Amino acid sequence: MLFLTAFLTGLIGSFHCAGMCGPIAFALPGKKQEGLKFFIGRLLYNAGRIISYAFLGFVFGSFGLGIKLAGFQQSLSIFIGLLILFIVLFNYLKIGSFSFNPFSMLSSNFVQKLFQSKSLFALLAIGMLNGMLPCGFVYIAVLGASATQNALEGVVFMLLFGLGTLPLMYGVSIIGQFLSIKVRGKINRLSPVFAVLIAVLFIVRGLNLGIPYLSPKINVEQSDLKDCH
Repeated sequence: MLFLTAFLTGLIGSFHCAGMCGPIAFALPGKKQEGLKFFIGRLLYNAGRIISYAFLGFVFGSFGLGIKLAGFQQSLSIFIGLLILFIVLFNYLKIGSFSFNPFSMLSSNFVQKLFQSKSLFALLAIGMLNGMLPCGFVYIAVLGASATQNALEGVVFMLLFGLGTLPLMYGVSIIGQFLSIKVRGKINRLSPVFAVLIAVLFIVRGLNLGIPYLSPKINVEQSDLKDCH
């Protein structure tokens, strides 16, 4: 259930990403006249994004593992759900935004050369930097990776999230057209609703209700029983 959520988050979030990150995809070096190299380059750009997502999954999955070993796995799931709700409220009230930009950490001359380069490695590098850009759906995804409470599963979670974004983002990088303002507006209005549903899922998961896949029962007394033998 959790991994299905990862893919659906990426799939739905890709519409938002296409509107926000579209300008980067349209500015990528290369022309359609290059034939197969053009399509491979666009695929490498998106692969770079997914590689960055996987790295974030490893980091946040490892963090979740530490919480699990400390015995707070249920509390972590509930906390993540509440945190997502806070992020939604934070954005709705327009309190502020996180403005980290990995491109700003590099010299403008280097970034310019990166976008002018015809090498496939440059496209991969641009994608990896793009994957680190702040995005509400990426925030939600990394919180989900934390809920896996496992470094490897965190990587898988973020890979599935990235694969969910791939169909639309790959298409955008090829077609090079913006989504209409009207469509972007509708998607942005629906995004908080989807985020709230994910938050509720994490909260229910942490309540230990014994519902298969949705809120599996965690036997917290298992270790105590072992000690009695």
